[in-house]
Amino acid sequence: MYAGHKSEDGRVQPLKEHLEKTQWLCGEFARGFGCESIARLLGLCHDIGKYSPEVQNRILNDGPKRDHSTAGGKELAKLAGCLFSYVIFGHHGGLNNGGSRHDTGAEATMYGRLKKENIPDYSAFRTEIKLLKPENLDFVPFDDSLGFSVAFLIRMLFSCLVDSDFLDTESFMSNRTVKRGEYDDIESLHNRLEQFLETFKFPSGNLNRKRNEILKSCCKAAAGDLGLYSLTVPTGGGKTISSFAFALKHAKIHNLKRVIYVIPYTSIIEQNAKVFSKIVGKKNVLEHHSNIEYDNEEGKKDQKYLSTENWDAPIIVTTNVQFFESLFASKTSRCRKLHNIANSCIIFDEAQMLPVSYLKPCIRAISELIHSYGCTAVLCTATQPSLDQFLPDEIKRNEIVDAPEELYTFFRRVTIENLGLLNDESLFERLQECEQVLCIVNTRKQAQNLFRMLTREEGCYHLSTLMTPIHRKWILRKIRGRLKQGKSCRVVSTSLIEAGVDVDFPVVYRGAAGLDSVIQAAGRCNREGKRAANESKVYVFEPDGKYTIPISQQRPAKILQSVSRNHDDIASLSAIKEYFEMWYRIEGNEVLDEKKIIKRFNDGMQTVSFPFKDVAEEFNLINNITRSIVIPLGEKARRLADELRGGKRTRSLLRKAGQYSVNVYMNHWKELYEMGIIEIIDDELAILSEEGSYDKDVGLLRNSRGGKALFVEV
Repeated sequence: MYAGHKSEDGRVQPLKEHLEKTQWLCGEFARGFGCESIARLLGLCHDIGKYSPEVQNRILNDGPKRDHSTAGGKELAKLAGCLFSYVIFGHHGGLNNGGSRHDTGAEATMYGRLKKENIPDYSAFRTEIKLLKPENLDFVPFDDSLGFSVAFLIRMLFSCLVDSDFLDTESFMSNRTVKRGEYDDIESLHNRLEQFLETFKFPSGNLNRKRNEILKSCCKAAAGDLGLYSLTVPTGGGKTISSFAFALKHAKIHNLKRVIYVIPYTSIIEQNAKVFSKIVGKKNVLEHHSNIEYDNEEGKKDQKYLSTENWDAPIIVTTNVQFFESLFASKTSRCRKLHNIANSCIIFDEAQMLPVSYLKPCIRAISELIHSYGCTAVLCTATQPSLDQFLPDEIKRNEIVDAPEELYTFFRRVTIENLGLLNDESLFERLQECEQVLCIVNTRKQAQNLFRMLTREEGCYHLSTLMTPIHRKWILRKIRGRLKQGKSCRVVSTSLIEAGVDVDFPVVYRGAAGLDSVIQAAGRCNREGKRAANESKVYVFEPDGKYTIPISQQRPAKILQSVSRNHDDIASLSAIKEYFEMWYRIEGNEVLDEKKIIKRFNDGMQTVSFPFKDVAEEFNLINNITRSIVIPLGEKARRLADELRGGKRTRSLLRKAGQYSVNVYMNHWKELYEMGIIEIIDDELAILSEEGSYDKDVGLLRNSRGGKALFVEV
C-alpha cells in the first residue's frame, strides 16, 4: 500500500483513497460550471508524485522533503495540454507565472516545471491509478477577452482542487472530528424571509408605503433570469432588506447555493449582518472582513472560522477588498473560496465605490461570474455609476425598480448648495451659528485646526484616523447621545465619517470632493427624514490655499464643478449619470485598468503564459503605504503592546491591537521616530513610547509634544 498521509496518532491513509476522494470532491465542486471532467482528472493526478519511494519515506518516516507536485502537472500536460498544469504545479505553493518556453527546469514558472527533470521516479502510480483524457469542456469564453476568461477558469479550477485536497486531508487527519457546513439550506432561509416579510404587508405612512413598493419590485424581479441587475434606490428607501429579499428569493427560484453581500466598508457590514441575522438566524450569516474574529483555539475551531476558509455558509457578508482580491489571488489560502462563489446571487452594495484604478478588471470579473459560473449580480446604490460601457456585449443590465427618478424625488432629504471659497475663519463663524452641525474636510491638518477654533464651546468633537478605532467609537457614542438629546453638537471630521457611520445632523458642510463623496456626506444630514429637504442643508465649500485638496479628490472635485453648471440639483440622477460618464471618459482606459490586468491575461493566451503571481501581488484595492503605531493607553492596550514586544505575532493578536492603533504615512512615521516618540517593533509596526503625544481630543499629535492622554476601554 502506498501512503497518502500519516496522522499524528499513526494512522495511514492509502494514497489511492486520497486521490479518489479528492477526485470526487473536485468534480462535484466544478459540476456547477460545466467542468466536472477536467476537475476529476485534476483531483486524481494531483498527488501522483507521492508514489515515489523518496516521498513515501517522507510521509512514513519523516524523511527529507521531496517535490511531489511536478509529476502530476507533467502527466496532465500529456493528456490535456499544459493549460491546466498550472493547477497541479501550484496546489501547495500557489499559482505561479507561466514564464517562457525558453525557461529551464530551474525556473519556478509553469514552463520551467514542465522541463524539470530531477524529480523522484513516480511511475508506480500506474499500478493503482489510470489517467484518462478528459471530456471536452462546457465552457464558452467572452469573444473579446479569451485570455482573461481562460485564466479566470484556471483560477476557479485551482480553487476546486485546493479545497477538495484540503477537505479530504483535514477529514482524515482529524479522524473525521472536524464538522463543516452545518447550515440551514436556502429553502429554509427563504421560509424565514417570508415570515419576516409578513410584518411589511400593511405599512403605515407614505414613507413605509413607498419602501414597501420597492420591496415588492425586488420580490417580483427575483423571478427573472440569471444575469446582471441594478437596484437604484436613494438613501432611506430600505434597499438593504429589499436587495436581500431579491437575492434570497432569486436563490431559491434558481437553486443557487448562497447569497454573497459585498460592501465597501466594515462599518456597513456589521450593520447589515445584524439585519440579515435577524431574518435568517445568526448561525447562517458569515461575516468575513478584517474586524471580525472567530474562535480558532487549538482543537476547537469555530464553525464560522472554518467557513472563512472556503465560504461554505449560505449567507456571506464581506468587503470589496476581500472579494475582488481573492478573485485575482494566487495563494491557496485566498483561492479556496472561489469555487463557492459560483452559483450565487451577489449583491454589490454601494457599487459606485468600486475602485477606479481596478474598475475594468472588477467589472470583467463580475461578468465572468455571470456568463460562465451561474451567478446573478446586483449593483445596488443610490448613485448608480455608468458601468454599462464596460460590460461585454453578452451582458445586459436590468433595472429592478420601474422609476428611479420618481424615487429620488420622493426620498430627497437634503438641499445641496455650493458656497465657493471659504477660509477657516469664515467656516468657523458659520459652524458657530449652528447648534448641531457636521463639517467634513479633506485633511487631518484642517480637521485639527478647525476643532481647536471650536473648543471654546461645549459639545465640540473631532474625528480622524489619527485616533484609534476604539477612541473613535467612544467619541461617536457621545456624539449620538448629544444629537438624540437635542444638545449642541459640533463635529469636525475627515472623510471617515462618510463610511456608513449612522449619525443625523440638520446641517453638513463638505470640503471640495467628488460627487460620490458629497452624496455620502449628504447621507449624514436629515438621515431620519424628520425635517423638510429645504431645511436640511449640505454646503459644499472649497478650502483656502493653505490646504491642498488630496490628489484623489482633485480631479473628481473639478468634474463636479463642471457638472454642477448644467444641473440645479447635483444629486439628481441625471447629474450623477453625467458625472460618472465624464469621470470615466477623462480617466481613460489606462487609468481604469491601471495595472493592465485584462491586457496581460489576454496577451498571455498566445503562449499559454499567464502572470498569475505577478497580478496577485499587484492587485491591491487599498495601497498599503502606511505603518501602524500601537497606542498603549489603558490596561488592555498595554498588555497587547507587551505581547508584541515579546515577539508574539498571531492574526488574533494583530487584529486586537488594531483597535488600539493609528496608521500613519511614512513621512509621519519617520518624523515620530526621529523625535524618539515611537519604539520600532518591525518594519510595519511600532509602539508609542510617549503617552503625552496622544491627545484625548484629536489623537496622535504631529510636530509637538505633550497633550492630554486618555485611555479608553470599550
